[in-house]
Amino acid sequence: MQETRSPTTQEVILDTAEALFAQQGHDATSMRQITSAAGVNLASVNYHFGSKESLVQAVLKRRLAVLNRERLRLLDELEAQAEGKPLKPSQIVDAFFGTLLRLAADPAQAGSTFLPLLERTMTDPSDFIRGLFAEEYADVLERYRNALFAALPDVPKAEIMWRFQFMLGATSYAIIGTDLLRSVTGWTIDEAEQPNNPDLLLPRLMSFLLGGLRSPLPHVPAA
Repeated sequence: MQETRSPTTQEVILDTAEALFAQQGHDATSMRQITSAAGVNLASVNYHFGSKESLVQAVLKRRLAVLNRERLRLLDELEAQAEGKPLKPSQIVDAFFGTLLRLAADPAQAGSTFLPLLERTMTDPSDFIRGLFAEEYADVLERYRNALFAALPDVPKAEIMWRFQFMLGATSYAIIGTDLLRSVTGWTIDEAEQPNNPDLLLPRLMSFLLGGLRSPLPHVPAA
């Protein structure tokens, strides 16, 4: 019979901090809350991570590493299958954005905290958060940017990057759910539409993203 491995103290701290950060943000989470919920003392957190900022970075890196590794794996697989030919834009968009939603819905990847954690941190103005995202995404974004350039040779590169920026924004809002919009607009959504069902969110989002990516080029008035 296979033995179940007990989580290490470091893993317990990471799991606890992640849940609290996803629930209330890292700024609003104190080290005392983390140590109390994890059942450890402050010295233990300092030993493993050194500071709260380093703990925040460790929590994010753990999830981003899984996400970006899967994105690169899928892109490698698609490019190998294409044998040097450009990929379809739909393949690239699904591999980048679809991977995020699929992992977020996977219980094995802490699905209940994955999206809230990323949603909170993607809009965080802290310099160290922005620096972390830039570092973790550098290789992935370069690969996907080049894949999009090859897939859309007739679209100016600057326009592709603008559209990628818009797709990032749309995805950010998609993952936070519809609660805010419903409270502001009074929008009543039929629960039969299952607004929190990731299996339905993904095709809706993909349809929207691809529509924007393939839309006609804008007319820019001459100077």
